[in-house]
Amino acid sequence: MTILQDMQTWRFWRHFLVALFACVGGLSTIMQTFNVIYPGSHAMEGFGILIAIIALSVSAALFKAWPRPIAEEYNAPKTRITIVPGDLLKEDGHLVIGTNDTFDTETPNIIATSSLQGQALQVLYGGDLREFDRHLDDALVNTPVGTLNKPGKQVQYGVGTIATLKHAHRLIFFLAYCEMDAQNVARSTPDKVWKGLLALWAEVSRRGNGGTISIPVIGGGQARLSSVLPAQDAIRFTLLSFMFASRNSKVCDELRIVVRPDDYRKLDRLELQSFLSSLRSS
Repeated sequence: MTILQDMQTWRFWRHFLVALFACVGGLSTIMQTFNVIYPGSHAMEGFGILIAIIALSVSAALFKAWPRPIAEEYNAPKTRITIVPGDLLKEDGHLVIGTNDTFDTETPNIIATSSLQGQALQVLYGGDLREFDRHLDDALVNTPVGTLNKPGKQVQYGVGTIATLKHAHRLIFFLAYCEMDAQNVARSTPDKVWKGLLALWAEVSRRGNGGTISIPVIGGGQARLSSVLPAQDAIRFTLLSFMFASRNSKVCDELRIVVRPDDYRKLDRLELQSFLSSLRSS
């Protein structure tokens, strides 16, 4: 149970205790004020009043500290951010899918079938690799930056290249944030991820026409950055880049970061909510 996990964190108990003492203090002040105004009254005395104060304070503190969905609304920029567990490919809005700078697609020899890109081939294109490649080739308008002598695709477009594909009623943004080497091993760095994210937000702002953008946790998987950017840090990284970009021009109405359920259970969700709240006044 995710709620039970949240309740085991110090952050939950800190919020709970602060709210509890604030409620007890507020109710005690009301009682003392009443006794000053009506010195002969015994209405605010006795064991029953004490139990009522404790019950009200505990209830109010639980309501204040109780874990909620990770979400925040912003006025500047006018947008909403949510962090949810789930399957990215089941989202209804525009999607972001990470890839490499050669835009290799062949499974399973080059791209793992279990990867998000490998699943996208099956779910979005019914496993039709030729159609998928044709759509990617049509979308790749950037000038190549080099070539690699390797199996699979050999033209490099560089980190930060976005291939925007039209799929039914929505757009799929294929974001190159990894560099492929001659052995078909994709790698990235925090700098490259940041560069890719900034390029992504510019493209989404230009093509997305508002709406909802769903994005996975960028930085793990093929980027081989799990030890450098674990999921918690990778999410904060994405959030910061999004907020910086949004202050220049609106990116979208809502950003949804879709986290695999196993990874979501490991997140410090209250810390992420606190981080989202801190972005309101920064």
